[in-house]
Formats: sequence, structure tokens, C-alpha cells
Amino acid sequence: MSRSSQAITLAITGASGAPYAVRLLECLLQQQQQVHLLMSSAARVVFATELNWQLPAAPKAMGDALRERFQVTAEQLQVYGKEQWFSPVASGSAAPKRMVICPCSTGTLSAIAHGASDTLLERAADVVIKERGQLIVVPREMPLSALHLENMLKLAQLGVTVMPAAPGFYHQPQSIDDLVDFVVARILDHLQLAQELQPRWGYDQSAAREES
Repeated sequence: MSRSSQAITLAITGASGAPYAVRLLECLLQQQQQVHLLMSSAARVVFATELNWQLPAAPKAMGDALRERFQVTAEQLQVYGKEQWFSPVASGSAAPKRMVICPCSTGTLSAIAHGASDTLLERAADVVIKERGQLIVVPREMPLSALHLENMLKLAQLGVTVMPAAPGFYHQPQSIDDLVDFVVARILDHLQLAQELQPRWGYDQSAAREES
């Protein structure tokens, strides 16, 4: 697999759900994916609130902090600011064909559904859609208004995968980490990346029936 085929854009917005984003980033880096990371200002506030992570505002400083935390190189993890228009993710000729927005705020959902490109994050999503790439959005909101649902439908009709952060319970989770892993595992499945976070439906049940 070429380096370009291993590249992926991960965007993190200000919706609640920072643990999902961190776990997904960790899994992508462990699988040697080259990650182009976009994080909104609101996402930094959420990280401080939910994880007690105080991330620097400047993209370079944030990148240095995250690379040190995950022990990866600058080649594997790049962080871009909201107005770095010359970054690869801003152009269809250079952007990765895969992008995940996790978690995805309803404001970001609306901006993408209506073709806004006011920030690099919105432009990156617009590029993936127009280039017929794979875009996955992970909304974390409840209840959902008619506006939210209309925007989700519009994106789904464009080929975007709308994957709300709604963990299941049939695997009998024992911790919050288990619930986080459930959602991240489904994202990895859709990216066609190997994962052992959660067994797929039917496999562990089949084994249990054979043992009974």
C-alpha cells in the first residue's frame, strides 16, 4: 500500500465526545496511517473539559505536543490551522481520499451540507465530497431537530456516511472505554482497517453456541 493510500484526514470539532477522537487517532497512528489533523477552537475547549488536556492553540505547538504524546513523527502526524489554505487537505489534487469528522458538531454538519468553506475543516470536507472520496461524520447530539435530520439526509444522499456516536450494548460493556471502542471499531470497519477492539456480530455468538 502506498503512502498516499494510507493518508487520512481526521477532523475534531466542538461536539462532546473527545474520548472518541483520541481513541480513533491512537488507532490510526498504531496502524501507520498518515494523519492530517484538523481541530477547531471549540474542540480544544472540549478536550480541556472532558479530558483535562490543555492543547496549544498554535498548530505547530499542538502538533509537537500530540506527536510527543503519541510518540510519532512529523511525517505521520501533521496538524493544520483553520486558515492554512496551502495545506494538502485544501486541494483535490493533494488531499487524502478519506476523511473522518469525529465528533462532528451540528454546526459543522450544517456548514458541510450547504457547501460552506469558511474554515480549512469545511473546505477539506468539501474537497472529499467533490472528489468522490470517503467522508464519515460522527454526530454527537440529542435530541435531533428537523434541521439536523435534513442536513444528515442531504449528506447521506451525497454519499457521506453518517455514523452517530451511538454505542450498542449487546457486547455487554464493562466500562466507558468499552463504549468508546464500540464506536471507534465501527469507524475503522468502514475505513476497511483491521481492528480488534470489538468482535463483529455473529462471530463470538457462534463460538459460544459451539461451546454450549
